[in-house]
Amino acid sequence: MNKMDLIVKIAKDTGITKAQAGKAVSAIMDGITHSLKTGGSVTLVGFGTFKVVERKARKGINPKTRKAIQIKASKVPRFVPGKNLKETVNAR
Repeated sequence: MNKMDLIVKIAKDTGITKAQAGKAVSAIMDGITHSLKTGGSVTLVGFGTFKVVERKARKGINPKTRKAIQIKASKVPRFVPGKNLKETVNAR
């Protein structure tokens, strides 16, 4: 499912227009992005948590040249699924 598929599903399930559903999806994504950018996290109980984790600097290998390189420390977004989401995905 991509963003447009999600917008269509939300519009269909809620009875709102695709334009309104698109604005809602964009607002949610903007809210999550803003929270992560400012160092916060977003927890949707039962679904999961979006958070930022810090990666330490590390050594790597350039696949083209096979030479060792130093990879800088960075911050990366992570999603940790909640218990209900895990159970739903694993249900048979």
